[in-house]
Amino acid sequence: MSSETKAANPGKKKEGFLKRQAKQARNSEMLSEDELLQRKIITPDDILKLSRCTEKYLCPPEANVYGIDFTRFRLRDMESQTVLFEVAKPTPGDGEDFEQELDDSDPNAGRFVRYQFTPQFLKLKTVGATVEFVVGDKEVTKFRMIEKHYFRDRLLKCFDFEFGFCIPHSRNTVEHIYEFPSLSPDEISPSFISVQEMIDHPFETKSDSFYFVEDKLVMHNKADYAYNGGS
Repeated sequence: MSSETKAANPGKKKEGFLKRQAKQARNSEMLSEDELLQRKIITPDDILKLSRCTEKYLCPPEANVYGIDFTRFRLRDMESQTVLFEVAKPTPGDGEDFEQELDDSDPNAGRFVRYQFTPQFLKLKTVGATVEFVVGDKEVTKFRMIEKHYFRDRLLKCFDFEFGFCIPHSRNTVEHIYEFPSLSPDEISPSFISVQEMIDHPFETKSDSFYFVEDKLVMHNKADYAYNGGS
């Protein structure tokens, strides 16, 4: 029997289970991808010292011994409540075999997502990201995500969210709030990258999403983004 846990109080929607923008490690020493790949355990502090977007995955799919599986994802503009993107994994009985759509020869299938937005996306101030995920037969404590966004290996933004505690065999729904700085057409702080440059070079904006349980990396997903949709 499974239970469901939602990050919301009865009668009142809660914007986030815990929202916290990541602080770069006080130690100025940065770590490279090669250095991290040599480590048996990768911690949140290690990721905060990572100097650029990764080319490889920093942990294998087998590191997810907790059976964490993301089943639904939705992005919405918090000001207009417009849904910008939504995808859900088909459930058994939907008439679709989701697993067959994945490339069985690729061990990293399902760990990468490509997004295509219009230039208007870069003008948004606050975006809500709702994720639904299930947990296997082990309890999950100190479940945490660090997500780093880059353009051409220059860090744009680093987000740090905590999911909290998840009981075994639970279905959980959490919404995290992403607050973006106001952007002018000429530049995006702090990287001094022009918005037009991001539009003109689709899929050179990338992100790494790192998931930790008890301060140990157990999942690593990647994404890239284009902002030239409709043009």
